[in-house]
Amino acid sequence: MSNLSTLIPSAAGLSSPSVTGTLSIDSGGIVSHTISNWSDDITYTITPTNCTVGSVNSSGVFVVTHTSGTPSYTIVATTDSLGLADSSVVTKNMVVKLTAPTISSPADTTVTTNVVYTVTSTDSNDDKIILDMGTSSFTFGSVSVGSGTKVGNTVEVTGFTTNNPAITVQFTALGTYSSVKAKSTKIDASYGDSDYSSTDSILIYEQLSAPSLNAPADVEVDTAVTYTISSIDSNATKVIFDTQSSNFTYGSVGSGSGSKVGNTVEITGWTGTSVTVTLTYTTAATYSNRAKVQSTADAYTDSAYSSTDSIIISSPAVWYGDRGVWMGGYVNAGGVANVNTIDYISISTPANATDFGDLSAARGSTTSCSSVSRGFCAGGKEGGTVNTIEYITFASTGNATDWGDLNVTYLGRTSAGNGTRGLTAGGETTDAVDYFSLTSAGNASDFGNLSGSRRESGSIANSTRFVVAGGVTVNVIEYFTIASTGNATDFGDLLTAQRDIGGGISSETRGIFQGDGVPTNVIQYITIGSTGNATDFGDMTLIRNVEGTGDGTTGVIGGGGNGAAGTETNVIDKITIATTGNAVDFGDLTQARNSTTATSGD
Repeated sequence: MSNLSTLIPSAAGLSSPSVTGTLSIDSGGIVSHTISNWSDDITYTITPTNCTVGSVNSSGVFVVTHTSGTPSYTIVATTDSLGLADSSVVTKNMVVKLTAPTISSPADTTVTTNVVYTVTSTDSNDDKIILDMGTSSFTFGSVSVGSGTKVGNTVEVTGFTTNNPAITVQFTALGTYSSVKAKSTKIDASYGDSDYSSTDSILIYEQLSAPSLNAPADVEVDTAVTYTISSIDSNATKVIFDTQSSNFTYGSVGSGSGSKVGNTVEITGWTGTSVTVTLTYTTAATYSNRAKVQSTADAYTDSAYSSTDSIIISSPAVWYGDRGVWMGGYVNAGGVANVNTIDYISISTPANATDFGDLSAARGSTTSCSSVSRGFCAGGKEGGTVNTIEYITFASTGNATDWGDLNVTYLGRTSAGNGTRGLTAGGETTDAVDYFSLTSAGNASDFGNLSGSRRESGSIANSTRFVVAGGVTVNVIEYFTIASTGNATDFGDLLTAQRDIGGGISSETRGIFQGDGVPTNVIQYITIGSTGNATDFGDMTLIRNVEGTGDGTTGVIGGGGNGAAGTETNVIDKITIATTGNAVDFGDLTQARNSTTATSGD
């Protein structure tokens, strides 16, 4: 039972009922009101207008239901048993709540970009729209109808003539705003504020700025290419280099760490505003490369891609072919006699050699190289040492034709080339290296120097490197970059110091040297693209110093001897360049001879 002392005022009348609860109600809605000073000794008389009122329960709670118009009720406290006067009449005037509006859901966008919220009112009785942003981190721009003002975290819109004002704002800070909402109000309070609309969540992000990408030169397959990605946004945490193809192997990055992921290289942990990535394309094609940056922070989205770089990756320049030729040499039958013989084979078909034509003069100790269509014979001994360069055309047979002159004239030089440029190195008492064009006739020019003078070396080449090995009492292997000029760089060592070591057998990746003036039957090889010592390959069928050539797959080794009278041979051996193992018989040259030179083409 309630304490009656709280119900009886000094004038010996009942206290007025103290009623709590919202005075706004939805049209046709229900609200609960509570008599906070309720007593079970008191009777409460409630008289409703434009609403119905339920009975008061034992907690002093009763229900009000709107029926029409503007609802209100009066309430009086009375008692028959206490001899007290009725309380004064309490009037509760209520208002009907406006219907909640709806709110649009704009797309996530970047900071300081216009965002338009359309608030659609479904109640014609409202005259103010309040858009609550849930933050003060915005600027108000405009409203499509009426007028609007920023008030704290809200925009208040009045004077609108349609039921859907479009409100333009700009967020000024990055983040996710998950409580944007709107409500309708009546300025004179004759209607209660509506409930809030459902909330909208919007991500305000910053797009990272796009990086820049350089444009490396076109190269051949299996040649390392280095890209520089620069102007990297300071908020980025990952760089994506996209080749738009999986035809590459990842090499390295200049800083941080990188990994191949599908068609891309992903780079993290770099320092500074630029990073390099090195990769090697494995298939000839034109590649369109691009780069972008990412951030692990949700407020930053991927940058746009950089401008696209197009790079042409070509197949290695193949200058060797199926027709192998041997040019010149000498026969020692109690006295050395040089020969002008040129003979040839089809490398793909084991058989004896066939006469091709003649050099312009009998000449031994010559050296050679080739383009895809021409074979070149340079220098040698013709009574005395000569500087002659002459050539043949592989596709036909016939005699050699003058091409030009070497830059220096020494005996015991060695040559190789990449189909475009031929290099000739060393010789008696010289370390000179010169070069000449294999595409246009003319004399040789100075290229650079070996690390020391040497003669009777061997040499091989691929599309980028010219490699010189051995020589009299020397086991040194050195290399040059064919496309440039300059001095030799150390490569490694042969198995032993060797002279008259034959070269000329190579693929794009492997170079092979065979024989020795000692003589020997040893065959050894190197990997051209890297540096290191030579490795045993196998043995020839005969012990001899000998020259060879190949078509990139098969190597052929023909002729040779040990310098003593009558030791010349016409035997041609065959090896498979990509594997190791002993040579097998291929056929015979047209003439047994020593100190010949060999090359190949089509």
